[in-house]
Amino acid sequence: MGPNAVEWDSLALKVFRERNGGAVDLPTQIQGRLDALGVMAGDVEEHFIRGSGPGGQKINKTSSTVRLRHRPSGVEVRCQKERSQAANRETAWAELCAKLEAVLRKAEADRQQAVAKKRRTNRKRSARQKAISVAGKRQRAGIKAGRGRRIGE
Repeated sequence: MGPNAVEWDSLALKVFRERNGGAVDLPTQIQGRLDALGVMAGDVEEHFIRGSGPGGQKINKTSSTVRLRHRPSGVEVRCQKERSQAANRETAWAELCAKLEAVLRKAEADRQQAVAKKRRTNRKRSARQKAISVAGKRQRAGIKAGRGRRIGE
């Protein structure tokens, strides 16, 4: 967290999380997506920081930019699309869900690809493939046999 990062008042945040069992108040749609992914909202660090870029005094003085970081996976999202902190927060949570879903899809695709590769490598060759392989080996053996010493020389 940088020098311009501003979190919720730490005492207020602590009290809020204790009352809600460590949970963060999220829209039901986003909470549903997190539940489907098996992600707990308590695993996500939420910071409200000052924005950067065009916008002048308004952007430089208010902490409307939202940064979310999922601690277990390290996936991080930063949102500064709107002037409103609440709108940025909802957008950031939606983006975080999308990124986590993409990570899970990639992991599942990699797992399926590894299973398919193992199945292909362990598959028995057909009779035709075996015959072609043996013919190639016999041809190579004939070439190598011609390299040795010749009897009578």
